[in-house]
Amino acid sequence: MMISRGFLIKILAAETRTLMDKCRSSRKQHHWLFGRRAGSVLLAVTLTISLWPHSSSGITLSHADVLRIGKRVWQNECNGTISGLTAWNEGEDFASLGIGHFIWYPKGGRGPFEESFPKLVNFVSKRGAKLPILLLKGADQPCPWNSRAEFLRAQHAPDMNQLRQFLAGTIDLQAEFLMVRLEGALPKMLAEAAPADRPNVQQQFERLTRTPQGCYGLIDYVNFKGEGVLHTERYQGQGWGLLQVLEAMHGTSDADAANEFARAAKATLIQRVHNAPAERHESKWLTGWIRRVNSYSGG
Repeated sequence: MMISRGFLIKILAAETRTLMDKCRSSRKQHHWLFGRRAGSVLLAVTLTISLWPHSSSGITLSHADVLRIGKRVWQNECNGTISGLTAWNEGEDFASLGIGHFIWYPKGGRGPFEESFPKLVNFVSKRGAKLPILLLKGADQPCPWNSRAEFLRAQHAPDMNQLRQFLAGTIDLQAEFLMVRLEGALPKMLAEAAPADRPNVQQQFERLTRTPQGCYGLIDYVNFKGEGVLHTERYQGQGWGLLQVLEAMHGTSDADAANEFARAAKATLIQRVHNAPAERHESKWLTGWIRRVNSYSGG
């Protein structure tokens, strides 16, 4: 049975003006916004989520909250650095760009991971961001660097510098894009969960969406460890994605939702490491993972 579950983001503004002429990084460097125009500080993002099966819940985030979430994801993925916004990890066949390390494949390159950078480019363009020359050929263009070696050689090229400036100047829009990606996560998680568990998964998701801190946790964790719906992402039959974290939660208080989410995420990742094949040596990553999920706590 098909059940409609929408996720709507509306941008509400009492007035409009140029949000900023420059974006200042944590290192107090200036980065041009390529003339992008956005709402004033009164800008708010309203998320209306139609949930399983008939109820709905909404949350309004100020522009400041959206930007704050974006900066925290940026810190988690890129250490909050401008250089970290453009990466190509060793052993991978794609570039990882922006605060969420969105994947961009070169021409002819495809793999098991979803390509998300072209979708980001399309999203921010529709929201009024002026694209750098490198991205003007269209959202479907492939990554212009064909290998990691080629990408690294271009680190100080004008196109790469302009791309970094563009990404540094659209942190808020990238955060909105991550919020939109939650649209597909909830229905997939509910479909994967056992029927008896679906009401609790929905309730826990709703609890978290009612606070900015909870939204941050949801957005970052699903970007970090996935939705938890793929059977290929299991060790000894147990997953470690957002679904498994929500299934481990049973509280009802909104005030403690973010804290419970952090605890459940920590336990889920510890269980993953315990279940992982010994040759993967996943324990070496656990300290960093726990540090990251501890940031979801509201305390």
